[in-house]
Amino acid sequence: MGLLFFPRGGSSHVAHNLASALPAAGWTPSILSGSLRLPGRPGDARAFYAGLDVHTVDFTAALQAPDPMLADPPFHPSYEDRPGAPDPIMCSLDDARYEHQVAAWARALAAAGAADADVLHLHHLTPLNEAAQRVAPGVPVVGHLHGTELLMLEEIEAEPYHWPHGSRWVERMRDWAARCERLIVLSESQVARAEHLLDVAPERCVEVSNGFDPKTFTRRPVERLALWRKYLVESPQGWAPGAEAGSVRYTDADLAPFAGDGPVLLYVGRFTAVKRLPLLIEAYAHARPGFARPAPLVILGGYPGEWEGEHPLETIARTGARDVFLAGWHGHDELPDFLSASDAVVLPSVREQFGQVLVEGMACGLPAVAVDAFGPAEIVEHGETGWLVPPDDGTALMNALVEAVNRPAERERRGRRARVVALERYAWPALAGRVAQVYATALGAPEGEEGVLAGA
Repeated sequence: MGLLFFPRGGSSHVAHNLASALPAAGWTPSILSGSLRLPGRPGDARAFYAGLDVHTVDFTAALQAPDPMLADPPFHPSYEDRPGAPDPIMCSLDDARYEHQVAAWARALAAAGAADADVLHLHHLTPLNEAAQRVAPGVPVVGHLHGTELLMLEEIEAEPYHWPHGSRWVERMRDWAARCERLIVLSESQVARAEHLLDVAPERCVEVSNGFDPKTFTRRPVERLALWRKYLVESPQGWAPGAEAGSVRYTDADLAPFAGDGPVLLYVGRFTAVKRLPLLIEAYAHARPGFARPAPLVILGGYPGEWEGEHPLETIARTGARDVFLAGWHGHDELPDFLSASDAVVLPSVREQFGQVLVEGMACGLPAVAVDAFGPAEIVEHGETGWLVPPDDGTALMNALVEAVNRPAERERRGRRARVVALERYAWPALAGRVAQVYATALGAPEGEEGVLAGA
């Protein structure tokens, strides 16, 4: 299974975990993925998918081209509109740049042996879908909607005249969805959106949530203060606008909030507008005076050099927020340690399509503070596994943070329940079995029949 994008977001982690779990369900996967090899930066697909059968399309040289979309191979486009970024929003590409994408990925699919696969599992809806039709027209396709494609379609629907090529991309994506034997969606709420935006029948959508590796995501014994000292003082990765990773540095004196028995609040994710990081920092600044004990907020993530709207450092300066720390971007294999050194995971995103970090945090015994909308509303049970607040409600978010900090027994109770729920509903081995059945359905084969899955 594969992706147009180099590994940096949630869908790449899904592909990695699913590909690792599929052999136990009777399928042998290959992966085709975009890749970016920059010293000291994440994005190298061969390293990310180490141990799996992986084929890559290397974008590194495209970054130096006058137009990365016309390089050979071209850089991937995006579902996000970030001015000045090398990956422009997909619906801004004209027909020539679109065809250049398709041709490059058709060559990559052919080289990866897609025509000999039993099933092509295409993550997202991208030019990779069109390339698959040209290279392997007889191979059934299972599509996998991660939600970001739906967000772009909603932007086009809201402002149709803002995107000169928007209508063409809507047509393409609907055609790709129609050609999929089945569409995997992450949550029930996505079915109605897919029906409306992609004109697909609900019965062709199969709900398979994202999950976690139960061997990896479990609470570990960690020296909390030593861990935060390592990643905030000794080997910092936080970054300021226009600066490299590690440009945001802290001292031992700054770590005083970590030294007591107060909880650590953890945000994990990219610095995109829908994540509502400015709202989180504002709510935290207002909540902090009400804390019964110091409770630092750690912001983990933010792919180096990428952000939308106000950068977290700018929000910190504007609000005067104290005890907010930028830990930078880290590998997914490091996340269990960060979660084990924390006490609650906070995700204020208003349009989160799933909420992978919520599941991983819950697996490590952390309750969640999240928004009562989209994926998080289906993952978190208010009062049982965490706190749910209305979208864009800074006061409600502030109050939830105060309660999570000041009620340690309740926080721990919800965390214990969160781990039980995560194990019951979101462990990858069981989810991989459901995906295997989707493949069998796409092939028209009896349930449980084995096959070979070549990546696309």
